[in-house]
Amino acid sequence: MDFDAFERANWPGRAEAYDRGFARLTAHTVEPLLNSTRVGPRTRLLDIGCGPGPVTAAALELGAQVTSADADLDMLEVVARRHPHTHVQLATLPELPFPDEEFDAVVGNYVINHTGNPPAAIEELYRVLRPGGRIALTCWRYPDMRANKVFSEAVQAAEVGQPDDVPAAQPFGVYAEPKAFAGLLGAAGFAGAGADTLRWEHTVDPGAWWDDVVAGTACNGAVINRQDPSTVAKIRAEYDRIIATFPVGEDGRVTLPACALLAHGTR
Repeated sequence: MDFDAFERANWPGRAEAYDRGFARLTAHTVEPLLNSTRVGPRTRLLDIGCGPGPVTAAALELGAQVTSADADLDMLEVVARRHPHTHVQLATLPELPFPDEEFDAVVGNYVINHTGNPPAAIEELYRVLRPGGRIALTCWRYPDMRANKVFSEAVQAAEVGQPDDVPAAQPFGVYAEPKAFAGLLGAAGFAGAGADTLRWEHTVDPGAWWDDVVAGTACNGAVINRQDPSTVAKIRAEYDRIIATFPVGEDGRVTLPACALLAHGTR
């Protein structure tokens, strides 16, 4: 199974758990995305890979005319239920069902790292953006992105092998540093392309974080949920051990470091 096929096969059914857990992590970069693209009243905005809609919600509050697009119907159902004034559209990069130069701004919050052909995806986003329009995309930056990495670290510590049909790496991984990410936009024709590093701390209840990430994300869910109960318990024990190395508050919540890149440019 190639990367895109894996993504399409393993996201359905995860929207509610993703919304409870991982979407709260990704919400930290919503404001920088919208600031980078100067979204305001009447901006025709494409929120590509919208998930359950944190970017959409913030853009609507700014008065933007939002098209919320995702490859997963469950995610779109959540957005449509919560935000009846947005246009929802089933769409999968790198082939979008929109005319040339349709949007004033395009934002993608952690979607480019879920594409099998990142250069083609960027070129398609260039196509649907009007001349002078702005783009902003985020991706995780490892190894500093520990809030998610604790799961793969736990799998590795438990000496659990990768299932044959789960990709060992994301095709976008080679672009997940500032110069390469900015270069990817520049190669597609975006002017003034750059990439900024964003850092923050994400505080979680360790048990809820385990439940929601394992149930609500494709790769971690596929690797962990396919194991027998004793192996899952072994991975969970390693997760608990790793989590215990981070600062813990009086309420038992743990603070995890997060790190992302925000790339931006103008058509």
